[in-house]
Amino acid sequence: MQRTIGVNTWVWTSPLTDESLAELAPKIAGMGFGAIELPLENAGDWDAGRAGELLASLRLQPVVIGAMGPGRSLVDRAGNVPATQAYLRTCMAAARRVGASVVAGPFYAPTGVTWRMTADERIEVVAQLRRNLAPLVAEAAAEGLVLAVEPLNRYETSVINTVEQGLDALAPLLGSGLGLALDTYHLNIEEKRPEVAIRSAGEHIAHVQVCGSDRGAVGDDHTDWPATLAALDDAGYGGILGLESFTGENATIAVAASVWRPLASSQDDLAERTLRYLTALQAQR
Repeated sequence: MQRTIGVNTWVWTSPLTDESLAELAPKIAGMGFGAIELPLENAGDWDAGRAGELLASLRLQPVVIGAMGPGRSLVDRAGNVPATQAYLRTCMAAARRVGASVVAGPFYAPTGVTWRMTADERIEVVAQLRRNLAPLVAEAAAEGLVLAVEPLNRYETSVINTVEQGLDALAPLLGSGLGLALDTYHLNIEEKRPEVAIRSAGEHIAHVQVCGSDRGAVGDDHTDWPATLAALDDAGYGGILGLESFTGENATIAVAASVWRPLASSQDDLAERTLRYLTALQAQR
């Protein structure tokens, strides 16, 4: 199965703005990518109408990425639920205007916030998540959008770490308006067999993010990429493969993503090597 390969603008900058997108989008298209992940860290960072026109002219397929910063949570103890719902509605509105069909991210608690839970406490957290996510899922489905909820590794969240936890927590809501966003970086840490986890997610995979096991380029790491693509084939996923890595030049994003050393000779090199590897690998299949 041939999938469109995309890249997240976090590879180069944070936060994304109209000015940085005007510079990055032509570069990304020129490299040969067919899709672009657009983080919306805060409302108003970039204009969705303006972005939509630019990306359409470059034939770049957009995906909107939500950022769960401090205070953003659909669980009461971790943040302000109504404000988070409002933020996610802003992301959905941006997706509609820019021409994206997927809004992806760890939409449950602030990234980097963890706490211990008893079995009963986890049941309550899941109940809150379902209750507070439900109206957003209904709105997304009505608007032709999919919210893609991303499991994160244990160091970044204690709510949803694995595909199994994601399927269990979201079970009553999964469908046309809600799916899972799988990230190979987190799969590598949390899943005993990433390929098995991918297959178990099946039709509920709404978006896939990729990077090397060290957050660097795809293909020169220990991830079994042929097996990963085969598992996505078996799961029936034909959507975008979005490279998500981060620049260490921006202090905020470097600390948030724990980027303490260069992951490639340059950010352009990281992106281009990933694209070459995945393009060649898909051509062999």
